[in-house]
Amino acid sequence: MTTSVTTKGGRGAARAQRPEPLPPGLLKAGAVLALGPVLALLDTTIVNVGIDSVARDLHGSMTAVQWVATGYLLAISLTMPLSGWAVGRFGARRAWLASVVLFVLGSALCGLAWSTGSLVAFRVLQGIGGGMIQPLGQAIMVRAAGPSRIGRVMGTLLLPISLAPVLGPVLGGLVLEHLDWRWMFLLNVPVGLLTLLLAARWLPAEGPNELPRPRLDVTGLPLLSPGLTALVYGLSTVGDGGAAGPVAVGAGSVLLLAYGGHALRAGRRRLRAPLIDLRLFARRGFAVATANSFLQGAVLYSSMFLVPLYYQQVEHTGAVEAGLLLAPQALGTAVTALLAGRIADRVAPRPLILLGIACSLLGTLAFTRLGSGQGPADWLLAGSLLLRGVGMGAIVIPNMAAVYGSVDQAQVPAAAGTVNVLNRLGGALGTAVLTLALRQAEAGHPGHPAAAFGDTFRWVLALSALAVAPALLYPGTRRSG
Repeated sequence: MTTSVTTKGGRGAARAQRPEPLPPGLLKAGAVLALGPVLALLDTTIVNVGIDSVARDLHGSMTAVQWVATGYLLAISLTMPLSGWAVGRFGARRAWLASVVLFVLGSALCGLAWSTGSLVAFRVLQGIGGGMIQPLGQAIMVRAAGPSRIGRVMGTLLLPISLAPVLGPVLGGLVLEHLDWRWMFLLNVPVGLLTLLLAARWLPAEGPNELPRPRLDVTGLPLLSPGLTALVYGLSTVGDGGAAGPVAVGAGSVLLLAYGGHALRAGRRRLRAPLIDLRLFARRGFAVATANSFLQGAVLYSSMFLVPLYYQQVEHTGAVEAGLLLAPQALGTAVTALLAGRIADRVAPRPLILLGIACSLLGTLAFTRLGSGQGPADWLLAGSLLLRGVGMGAIVIPNMAAVYGSVDQAQVPAAAGTVNVLNRLGGALGTAVLTLALRQAEAGHPGHPAAAFGDTFRWVLALSALAVAPALLYPGTRRSG
């Protein structure tokens, strides 16, 4: 909706097109829903800092303790596809609150863990809750905002979320310096309880659901969730050199192919709704936007893995300092997302996304020069990270607006689950590709780790360039109405 002010000249026409401010109730609901994914992202980055301390205190091997992080990731992959069904079965608000409760309960139990095995089990419980927080929150906000305000709402929500990868290592370092590692998990409890309290007051109540409650896809569930879990696990470990990674990738691929056949048959025969409705991809806008989300997941998650690793292994910084060095990228993403959110509701996505890809490519170039001569200066790397962040912020908001603008309101929960699953799969694939590329580059540059990282960042450049293909398929002009 736009304001209808009648004045003379072009200024009046411009003011007539100015969107109304977002309602305070919508902003309050958005603030609450942003706390959920912020908690989950903070927890992931904090725990990565404290793995060594956990291993020492619980007398566990590093191989076993790594499952503290891996188990959480796999639990997210296992439950995220269920978000669309959960909305139809229980309602989005109730399902989101239940997810936060599970996450907070898992956090409290992790803080009380007495062994490596118990900590891994409680991390899985935490991941079961954390896996649905983001897609359920997106579904709630998209429905509340409506098609004309998706960009501005998502741009506002991305501000705290984009800062979480920076704050996580810093908070983790402070906790390990002044408190016990258990507080990495226990800190989630008061924040989670505050989130639930605010949600009870600020999240809008849902009206009665007049549609029949969907039955769980009991045929697709043992194909899709284990298939995604095996694929993510395989991609995460394929660089270790053992046989487990490729076997898991193969098994996951077979299960997902079987699910694809099942989902298409179920759609044609109008059987119970599949967990991920593949018919959504028949819509060009949705197919293009989710393909772009997959590629951006590959670029974002893989570079979030590679950049701190460079600073720690080559520049010999600590985890906290490495996290702070990512601040320019987070700042660029946050600021640009706010601006892109205001623009995305009024212009077509193609020019914004192509501009974002160009910034991302330019921001990666300096890192490809690592190990060549004197290498790029620190200020140039910081400026490059800022430019990469600008590019990511310019991409993600119009892309999300395109995803949810391409489906009906009833399909929003299914779309949210699908796009988040593909984004995480892209992240797992991108990280696996860069892990293998880094190992190969290290073998080609023995004793010169900076040069190995420079070669690996060329793969980041290639992944960023791949996103140009789906970006060109976005509409170049915005449809009226």
